Amino acid sequence: MFEQLPLWIHAAVFAGAAVVVWLAGTRIAGYADAIARKTGIGHATVGLLLLAGITSLPEVAVTVTASATGNAQLAVNNLLGSVAMQVAILAVADAVIGRDALTSVIPDPVVLLQIALNTLVLAIVAAAVISGDHGVFGVGVWSIVLFAVYVASIWLITKSSKSQGRHSWVAEPEIAPVRQGSDAAHEDGKRSLRALALRTAAGAAVILVAGFLLSKTGEAIAAQTGLGQSLGGFLLLAISTSLPEVSTVIASVRRGRYVMAVSDIFGTNLFNGGLVLVVDAFYRGGPVLNEVGDFAALAALLGIVVSVLFLVGLIERRDRTFLRMGYDSLAVLVAYVGGVALLFTLD
Repeated sequence: MFEQLPLWIHAAVFAGAAVVVWLAGTRIAGYADAIARKTGIGHATVGLLLLAGITSLPEVAVTVTASATGNAQLAVNNLLGSVAMQVAILAVADAVIGRDALTSVIPDPVVLLQIALNTLVLAIVAAAVISGDHGVFGVGVWSIVLFAVYVASIWLITKSSKSQGRHSWVAEPEIAPVRQGSDAAHEDGKRSLRALALRTAAGAAVILVAGFLLSKTGEAIAAQTGLGQSLGGFLLLAISTSLPEVSTVIASVRRGRYVMAVSDIFGTNLFNGGLVLVVDAFYRGGPVLNEVGDFAALAALLGIVVSVLFLVGLIERRDRTFLRMGYDSLAVLVAYVGGVALLFTLD
């Protein structure tokens, strides 16, 4: 259906859906902040489970659709393209802060664990693509391993979040929300938990529908403009499905909820690793990781590089900025642009 429409209609729908996703994502970040404060479960857990789950809905829609229609390469490249893209989003959020480097104002050590586990998942993806997969019960063995590691990661991170008082890693306390989000935060805080849950569910439904439109029109635009399938999946679809993260991360940063913003990004990236099993289950052509090649392996390695650069910044915690962002964020952007240029040669 989408492929039959002219390019200008695709562009118009894409732009309209992007605006809707942005507005919905901004509001959901406020609801998530209020839920974390009312329930006491912590911003790291809310970012990891609630925000990451909601903002991953477009990835779910496009990957399931692509894999069910036999386009395994597009489905996997969309997941891996989103990983590196979303870490780069944190560099943009760093520039929004302006005054301090983002990694210097994150107090929760559970973020270090999230990034380390993300790196593990991406390393497994790269190993699976390079070594090849073997089918069992209709899916690949590596896909099952990835899902098991994802579940174990969520359990470990959640457990670590609950026992954060016993951690020896000490940082400055999270600073108060900045002025841009103070009025909205006060308004959300007055709502009941039930009202917040209902509004969050409504926002999630909006993001699912608008995000699906973004991904499908993005796929059509990539095809109509002559972009290669691999590059189109990595860039245009990655941008499309990452827009919910952009809106929620920027909104969280403006509220001063830096842990929630970072947990949103790396929670989504962990979720993408687990989604490989879902792609495999819907794809009928054998283990899905056998259908991708050097492009997917390099995309996974690029995700590792940008994640580790951010991890280094968190450990070093040097509060020096350049162009309104920390040196680590600048390094992430440089590595991302260079990685995309290298991927272009493989397309």
